[in-house]
Amino acid sequence: MYDSGSTAFMMVSTMLVLFMTPGLAFFYGGLSRRKNVINTMLMSFAVIGIVGLTWVVAGWSIAYGGDGTDPVIGGFDQFGLSGVVAGMLSESAGDGAVYPSLVDITFQMAFALITCAIVTGSVAGRMRFGAVATFIAVWSLVVYAPLAHMVWGGEGSLIGGIIGALDFAGGDVVHISSGVTGLVLCLALGARKGFGLKTYRPHNVPFVALGAGLLWFGWFGFNGGSAFAADGVAALAILNTVASSAAGLASWMVVERVATGKPTLVGACTGLVAGLVVVTPAAGFVEPWAAVVMGLIVSPVCYLAIARLKTRFGYDDALDAFGCHGIGGILGGVLTGVFCLPELSWTGHGGLIYTGDATLLASQVLGIAVTLLIVLVLDAVLIAAVRAAFGGRLRVTDAEEALGLDVATHGESAYPAYTGLDA
Repeated sequence: MYDSGSTAFMMVSTMLVLFMTPGLAFFYGGLSRRKNVINTMLMSFAVIGIVGLTWVVAGWSIAYGGDGTDPVIGGFDQFGLSGVVAGMLSESAGDGAVYPSLVDITFQMAFALITCAIVTGSVAGRMRFGAVATFIAVWSLVVYAPLAHMVWGGEGSLIGGIIGALDFAGGDVVHISSGVTGLVLCLALGARKGFGLKTYRPHNVPFVALGAGLLWFGWFGFNGGSAFAADGVAALAILNTVASSAAGLASWMVVERVATGKPTLVGACTGLVAGLVVVTPAAGFVEPWAAVVMGLIVSPVCYLAIARLKTRFGYDDALDAFGCHGIGGILGGVLTGVFCLPELSWTGHGGLIYTGDATLLASQVLGIAVTLLIVLVLDAVLIAAVRAAFGGRLRVTDAEEALGLDVATHGESAYPAYTGLDA
């Protein structure tokens, strides 16, 4: 018999994580320019259709198929989810299953959806929609699915098993991979027209707040569900999610007040998300006080990345996917090696402050470095392939960019009665 409590918990967690992708659409849509809001939101919604299919066809099998002995890839035995229903019917409590294995397929699909949607924020306002869709479809299979296996595929997996790096709910798999991919894409595309000369302001701040609220709500399933049981670790992950996001929000308001003299709602929402990002790899491994420290640290770091690093190096990460998710994910992975309770570690090695042993910290850094290398190399290859497939042009024309992608690409406007100039 399955455990009904854990089964219900995992099904609710799955639905919460699925809810995050539409939430991100509102968050990104509010941050975008008025003339690009539909295009920006549709890129997130399109991910549901694209990656929902690629995951069923091959993504799940590549990530979690096979016998678990390959360090890089799962297997090809469950393409089209072949045999999974028969497997569920034959499951028993003796197999150690506390909830139906089918729940895992949808839960992990929800992670793939939100990861791919995060990527699109970096290219808002200038990438051809077909090129985005094609890149995401291939990326979900070639980058995301193998990386999920390398981190969460068991003892034989490269990063989680052989290297021994901890990632409770997606620091490497979700945030570093998506943030770094966003950075690589925006570098390949080049900056928006007027970048560095004009200020791009969010066109709808209430949309940003709504999206942040939906993300915050869904993140409890994201982190809590990664315990895979309705138990104390899940409760700890949920508590740490609240603690870190609260600290991140408060810290961002302080930083913004010092830097600009005025705390803003957009800043508070960004700090909330940064706090969620940084605690994701550590949610089930650290004490609440450590989660608070992580949230307090991440906001000034991400603020500097968004307000200073982007300007200094001139890359146009339009909606700051790299500045928030990439930087926050890297920081969270490193701090997991500092604050992890030895009793909760999957590897037997605890955090530096508890043991005085840097073994786990070194594993965390190495795991992040391997993740970065894999993502950077595969991204470069995929971008070259997609560019070639689209006649050497990933970017919309200057005329389309000036008009706005809502009308130019989709033939619809979020505000059809508006006739003024776009901000």
